Amino acid sequence: MELSKISPLQDVLATGKTSALAPAGPAQGPSFLDVLKSSLDQVNATQATADTTAQQFQTGTKGVSLEDAMVSMQKANISFQEAVQVRNKLVSAYSDIMNMQV
Repeated sequence: MELSKISPLQDVLATGKTSALAPAGPAQGPSFLDVLKSSLDQVNATQATADTTAQQFQTGTKGVSLEDAMVSMQKANISFQEAVQVRNKLVSAYSDIMNMQV
């Protein structure tokens, strides 16, 4: 255990006050909602890129090969599957929390 974590624990044991364990202020960094929205925006952008690349290949745009179209479509598919798995885990966690006895 780190020394910075031990000191507040010793204060709690000595005084019985748990306020020493409370965070000093609001959490820094992006919120969960911001991270989730950013991830979904990235999945959407990946799918839009795949659609554009596929259309460019279908219309015969120079410089866009079948391999480029297939790779971009697979990237979009993988990112979408990842988003689905995250959603499934969130739903499962929500369900577990809702089934807890209080």
